[in-house]
Amino acid sequence: MASMRDIKRRRDSIQSTEQITKAMKLVSTVKLQKSKSKAEASKPYFNLMYQTISSILGKSENLDHKYLRPGTSTKKAVVAITSNRGLAGGYNNNIVKLINSELSAGDTIVYAIGRKGRDGLQRKGYEIKADYSEVINGPLYRDAADLTLELLDGFARGEIGEIYLAYTSFKNTVTHIPKLIKLLPVEIEAGGQTEGKAHALMTYEPEEEEVLDSIVPKYMSSLIYGALLEAVASENGARMTAMDNATSNAEEMIEALSLQYNRARQGAITQELTEIVAGANAIS
Repeated sequence: MASMRDIKRRRDSIQSTEQITKAMKLVSTVKLQKSKSKAEASKPYFNLMYQTISSILGKSENLDHKYLRPGTSTKKAVVAITSNRGLAGGYNNNIVKLINSELSAGDTIVYAIGRKGRDGLQRKGYEIKADYSEVINGPLYRDAADLTLELLDGFARGEIGEIYLAYTSFKNTVTHIPKLIKLLPVEIEAGGQTEGKAHALMTYEPEEEEVLDSIVPKYMSSLIYGALLEAVASENGARMTAMDNATSNAEEMIEALSLQYNRARQGAITQELTEIVAGANAIS
């Protein structure tokens, strides 16, 4: 059985840890409120952008554009959005697992946003093409636009044939869903028929080539920026939940150790009293 000193030392250590987890939970709660507001405020715009592009392409016929067909390379690129810090439960590891299950290290290059995901994918053999880890500290639309230009340049040069985006979608405070979506080539969803009614075909002005050259990069930038905002909200939600669970576990351990300490203390007092009584009886 552990001595009273050992029990007290361990209890004090856990109490110190509990104070840290409580503070981290409070910080994450404040950050969550801010990031959640940004993600929810911007989500309608990004959803509408996606629906608009799908509608345009679905109502077009015989389109042959560089952004609608696979590139000449067999290489795939994935934008992996994670965090720079840990202590967020399975938040970072879920993205690494998702990418590893859907893509293979041999033909995939990674554009990493977040050091945790970068390190995890690197350990699994993925090539880290570029590191944008600092972007996740304060995402801006300009960051998403710059990354989009780099991705499109690689696509145009034939270095990559497909582009994917891996991020954690924010549903609510405790529910965060890892997602992997294809950015390029843009997939055309059937939109010519709905409930038996025919829709007019899309008319392009100027030519469809110029329209798609302009709108697809904006579409990609919007999806990446929206993913960044949702990822930040998901990270703070995951960290808040993890720290709340850690605090609860610490409280349970402190309670158990306090009980164990009191029992050991009572046992020591009883032992001392027994020895005193035995010594007194021996003298008499």
